[in-house]
Amino acid sequence: QVQLVESGGGLVQAGGSLRLSCAASGSIFSINAMGWYRQGPGKQRELVATITSGDSTNYIDSVKGRFTVSRDNAKNTVYLQMNRLKPEDTAVYYCNALVRTTTRAVSNYWGQGTQVTVSS
Repeated sequence: QVQLVESGGGLVQAGGSLRLSCAASGSIFSINAMGWYRQGPGKQRELVATITSGDSTNYIDSVKGRFTVSRDNAKNTVYLQMNRLKPEDTAVYYCNALVRTTTRAVSNYWGQGTQVTVSS
């Protein structure tokens, strides 16, 4: 079994910054892509940013230039540095990882979510 634990959410004023972390643990053989999704009030969950095992990154247009995704493979951890936050960034942020377990099975795992609230 694999667990993803997120941290770093909170309340911040518009223009401020937050850094989210997500640590994966359990029966991990390797981790391919990792990423962050978010779900705002009354909205569908959307992909925010992804990073591959080779450190290739991808972002939705609304966060380009403000958010940076990175990972520490030694710690099985992915980060999301969020700068110049806007009220529309308010959402529950979920970590996601495509994991090959020690049984060599490949599955998609989710964290429990962390709330980010940006006040105007």
